[in-house]
Amino acid sequence: MTSHKRRYADLHEHLQALKEQGLLLTIDRPIDKDAELHPLMRWQFVGGIEEHERKAFLFTHVIDGRGRKYEFPVVVGALAGNRRIYGVGMGAPLDEIQARWDHAIANPIPPREVETACCQEVVIEGVDLLGAGHGLDSLPIPVSTPGFDSAPTLTATNVITRDPDTGVQNHGTYRAALKAPDRLVVRMATRVGGAGGYRHYLKHQKRGDKTMPCAIVLGAPPCVAFVAPMKLPIDVDEVGVAGGVAGEPINVVRCRTVDLLVPAEAELIIEGWLDTEFVEPEGPFGESHGHVAPEEFNIPMRVTAITHRKDAIIASYISQVTPSESSAIKRVSYEPMFLGHLRNALGIRGVKRVTLHERMTALRRIAVITMAKGTPRSEVWRALYGATSFKADCGKICIAVDEDIDAENSDMIFWALSFRMNPSTDLQVLNYRSPGHGPEREHESEDGDATLLMDATTKEELPPLALPKQEYMERARKIWEELGLPKLRPQSPWFGVPAGDWLPQWDAAGKRAAEGRYLENGTASETLRRSGIKPETRYRPDE
Repeated sequence: MTSHKRRYADLHEHLQALKEQGLLLTIDRPIDKDAELHPLMRWQFVGGIEEHERKAFLFTHVIDGRGRKYEFPVVVGALAGNRRIYGVGMGAPLDEIQARWDHAIANPIPPREVETACCQEVVIEGVDLLGAGHGLDSLPIPVSTPGFDSAPTLTATNVITRDPDTGVQNHGTYRAALKAPDRLVVRMATRVGGAGGYRHYLKHQKRGDKTMPCAIVLGAPPCVAFVAPMKLPIDVDEVGVAGGVAGEPINVVRCRTVDLLVPAEAELIIEGWLDTEFVEPEGPFGESHGHVAPEEFNIPMRVTAITHRKDAIIASYISQVTPSESSAIKRVSYEPMFLGHLRNALGIRGVKRVTLHERMTALRRIAVITMAKGTPRSEVWRALYGATSFKADCGKICIAVDEDIDAENSDMIFWALSFRMNPSTDLQVLNYRSPGHGPEREHESEDGDATLLMDATTKEELPPLALPKQEYMERARKIWEELGLPKLRPQSPWFGVPAGDWLPQWDAAGKRAAEGRYLENGTASETLRRSGIKPETRYRPDE
């Protein structure tokens, strides 16, 4: 254990707090991580369960598609299964969360390095990382979108890299697909502006470095886990902001095989080296924009060590089609952030609420601004301009409504648009905005996007919706009902169909992954490694 006392909670303590508040459901029966685990959790989001009824799920008897039992339990929804769970992790009521973030960003507290840490109670290195059932293959990493994903994928990550020029570390939430017991492939966002980890990757390439140190953290203390997906300014040391949230320094320890500092109270650390010369096909994977992301070339990582607590719990996010845990994490922080910007920074007092539409649109595309009755028209338009320009990838469609419109009810929004908007005078199109996060590759677009484009029809054939296939959802539904969980009220869509831009090769790979045979996919993708190709370049087996 670490030698310094602390007040902030680690994941174990956080789960105990959730249990005491009736927000944690423990499932002791065998659950297949490759075909059942995420679909079972998915029913909370597509089964008509009210947001406040959602819970975190702790799976204590995890098996794979071949019946192999794993040592560690898996928890999903523990950070943001709903808003209340997020508030428990922040240690603050929901109405105080934005103020806490503002204070933490303005007053970061540098971390405290310790010599010993619970995240290194067990160390796996060298030959112990090799062979089926060892290394990464010993970890119960779920398949997120059974039937479509080609591999178990790390989702609830703090991926730590360091700027080779400044030495400042970055925490990013990037997915990482398992390929072999000592190899995975990391997808670091290359969209406009670039994620912090990807900027470090480019710097190492420019310096001529063949590799780049990396540490992937699973199960960080909630205050640390929350900073990774926050999209804080570039070159901000996220662990210092986490310290600001906690009100004290975060304990960190130096990795065993790479020169990086990681949270001392984390559940598990994967250490290794990212390849800056070669890229490897990664995916398909169900993305948070709601479609399956086809195969792309991304960054291989050779694992040099895995360290963990003796009683480690593996954390996983449920993402893909929203609502999801991923969107809930963002929504709890983004909505008050937008409201604070409009009311306080811009001084538009008529703004009563900002609602980021969650279901199917992943928060970023539609912003509904509730205005007080009698607000001057000029202020309504100033609020619309302010909302669409606040974050580059948010607010493609911004709608101002009166207080009598329930911003959570899309039928009421359509009603307001139908009877309270004159398209010739009440609609504007603003050009030159970031295309944002979507099934189209934003970093490949040179023309950008626009705001308030009202035509929402599909212009190109897209991959399937990122929901497990019907057979896996039906399988999970039977388990759900056997467990005596709340009655499901399925909401369409609740399963994915292999249609659109979807190849038989990807379908076969998804079937193998759902059967626990992802290593076969990893062996095949390794033969396709290439050099001189930019990460996230699409790869199609039929070309």
